[in-house]
Amino acid sequence: MRTRTVIKRLILVVVLALLAYGIRYAWVSFPIITGYGAKNLCSCMFVGGRTEKSVKEEELADSPLNLGTYTADEKDSSVTGTVAGLAKRKAIYRKGLGCTLINDMTEAELRAQHFVTAPPPPVNPDTIAWPMGNLIKDSIPATVHRDLLQKAVQQAFEETNPKRKIGTRAVVVLYDGKLVAEQYAPGYDEHSKMLGWSMSKSITGTLIDLLVKEGKLKVDAPAPVPEWAQPTDARHAITLKNLLQQASGLDYEENYSKACTATNMLFKRGDMGGYIGGLPLKDKPGTQFYYSSGNANLLSRIIRQTVGEEAYHAFPATALFYKIGMYSTQPEPDASGTYVGSSYTYATARDWARFGLLYYNDGMWNGERILPEGWVKQVRTPVVSKDGPQEYGYQFWLGTLDDKQQLQPGIPADVFYADGYNDQEVYIIPSKKLVIVRLGLHKCDVEGLIAGVIKAVE
Repeated sequence: MRTRTVIKRLILVVVLALLAYGIRYAWVSFPIITGYGAKNLCSCMFVGGRTEKSVKEEELADSPLNLGTYTADEKDSSVTGTVAGLAKRKAIYRKGLGCTLINDMTEAELRAQHFVTAPPPPVNPDTIAWPMGNLIKDSIPATVHRDLLQKAVQQAFEETNPKRKIGTRAVVVLYDGKLVAEQYAPGYDEHSKMLGWSMSKSITGTLIDLLVKEGKLKVDAPAPVPEWAQPTDARHAITLKNLLQQASGLDYEENYSKACTATNMLFKRGDMGGYIGGLPLKDKPGTQFYYSSGNANLLSRIIRQTVGEEAYHAFPATALFYKIGMYSTQPEPDASGTYVGSSYTYATARDWARFGLLYYNDGMWNGERILPEGWVKQVRTPVVSKDGPQEYGYQFWLGTLDDKQQLQPGIPADVFYADGYNDQEVYIIPSKKLVIVRLGLHKCDVEGLIAGVIKAVE
């Protein structure tokens, strides 16, 4: 009898522990699941032009996202997500701004916001020659091996694992500035806007550069973050350069497999930059490299503060996108109105290629210097932490630590690239005259794609 009683008590303890874990998981994770699902379904539909069915079957099909139920309302351009009726979250679409997850305010307050964006210029890109437009001439150089090039591109679309779909949606290859190869998955084309995820960081770094060029910011000066304004605050030592190089030292965790500062920031906070600005310091600024979406969102808020409210929401388009023909590009703001500079930018594959081409040309575009002289060199200079040089520059990843050693086999050491979740990529390889864009659902053999393209142009 005594043994049975002990066993019953142990079972009760286990059941209570599991119940407590389940309640805690639901409390912490369900709002992240529903927030992620609602926001991404909203953006894929109303910015990307996708069907509700396709997004649910692809982006939202994996665990734990498939725990959620997501309902799109095309009448008010919104998406609502729940898990078994719990943790209800809603994202709304606004023309010129894309989709925003409702956080820290009511839907009425969010819809009442008024921001001045920049309408696209009154031109038809399909009638304008590349790179400012989409009119492509058959100008593949005779030195490029067409068959090898097409084979390399095609391999990026091949599905080799029936249990894990790669889902490559677009590949664009530029050689010496010319568009020499382009392929899309069924349902996508040169007009399809696709999410770049963390490639947004490279755009954010570029916008910072434009303000440096105007003399409105200095990379070596303390970052103008209100929460650190007092010189007595240890975080006041964080410079703009520290943020650009992911060496701020803030106590932040970039982990999307659980609830942490990264997921709280993206799916539970209305003012992402303000949330990160309130974090304590973990390491001495400039000593430790740690990849952080929080740093990028601080940079985005700094851009807003520097440009001013009247001009801010038009600034990315007027200062950068429209100058280089990126007419499709749509950055999306958080509930406070600050663009989510770490993660939320939609653009066509050709627009992502134009962005890479700007860097390939050392910041020049049609004879105009868009980026200040020497900026691309700074972008390609590795950050040096207490562990030595790292493969990261100003919001770009690098292929070398010293301009000689290859970090990725088969890929030239001078490569630098904008990199997003699940291999959203813009690779820039000056020595091979290449810019390569890959966009898709899951990771693919990007190294194999690049090696194949290089073989075709050598």
